[in-house]
Amino acid sequence: MSDLADAEVWLRLALTPGLGSISLLRLLQAFGTPGDVLSASPASLSKVISKRVVSDLLAYEHEPAVVAALNWLEQPTNQLVTLADDLYPSRLLETVDPPPVLYVKGNPSLLSAPSVAVVGSRNATPQGLENAENFSAELSAQGWCIVSGLALGIDAAAHKGGLAGTGSTVAVVGTGLDIVYPARNHALAHEVAQKGALVSEFPLGTPAKAGHFPRRNRIISGLARGTLVVEAALASGSLITAREAVEQGREVFAIPGSIHSPLSKGCHALIKQGAKLVETAADIVEELGDLPGAVQSSTHSAVDQIEHELLKYMGYDLVDVDTLCNRASLTPDKVCAMLLELELAGAVAALPGGRYQRLGQH
Repeated sequence: MSDLADAEVWLRLALTPGLGSISLLRLLQAFGTPGDVLSASPASLSKVISKRVVSDLLAYEHEPAVVAALNWLEQPTNQLVTLADDLYPSRLLETVDPPPVLYVKGNPSLLSAPSVAVVGSRNATPQGLENAENFSAELSAQGWCIVSGLALGIDAAAHKGGLAGTGSTVAVVGTGLDIVYPARNHALAHEVAQKGALVSEFPLGTPAKAGHFPRRNRIISGLARGTLVVEAALASGSLITAREAVEQGREVFAIPGSIHSPLSKGCHALIKQGAKLVETAADIVEELGDLPGAVQSSTHSAVDQIEHELLKYMGYDLVDVDTLCNRASLTPDKVCAMLLELELAGAVAALPGGRYQRLGQH
């Protein structure tokens, strides 16, 4: 939205205390434009929303917040995208509770790009992080925009993968866009704003609150044609995103994992409920369809499996040196030397407690 006068009217509605998105939509349906809402009589407004909210709407107590938002919009990278804008993503309009206003830092056209949501655990395994980044990079290389939530773990890895390709990435956050949460992702958020887009329905200055993150999940799934869950415990917030996707009529994909890992339980539950089991990015593209001009890509192993026979004894569960010695009939010195070589090649990750995990498709 380039007209600050129009933005001011929308902001007056959006920043009214107690006026949620559903009530705001009811006002627009009843009166038309935001300007029509603000010019309506208190008696007319009270037929749609409570008298207390009418009082707040017609007062100017929230004017400092409007001024702050207008000042923020003067920066060239910042935009307010409203329901009345051509840039408002049509896929969000198909959802039950579309946010009337979106604050955007970066490229707003990415909100309407063909996209895949990639979500998962904040406490991801090395394998999960690699899967999230590799899947996202391959999809982005084919033109798919990667949508996620800027959280630690799988979300951050997904954004990094998205940034590696032409599809780029969109981060939907649970705070105001003048706050980066978690702070550890500050550099990543800056790169996403430069090369992709940061998006929030929450006003500037809104801090991180537990209830905001499940709410923003409907936007993550709503922007995307499908949602990929990489790793998730049974109580994971990622399952909320997957449920939102199902309710929005979108595809849900899940990567299977070890039957012994708690972070595989959520994905396995989704697969039992009908999510598509995927092993490669091609499985997702097969379901969603190729994009025009898509470039097929593949990740080649950096390790020759014939040379490293140890890999076949590792499997994909966590394993220690003694177990590998027993399985491969090798000495500890030989196993440790091979593990070091594999780790340097990026085929194996060393974990706390003297355990190791095989990575990727190696």
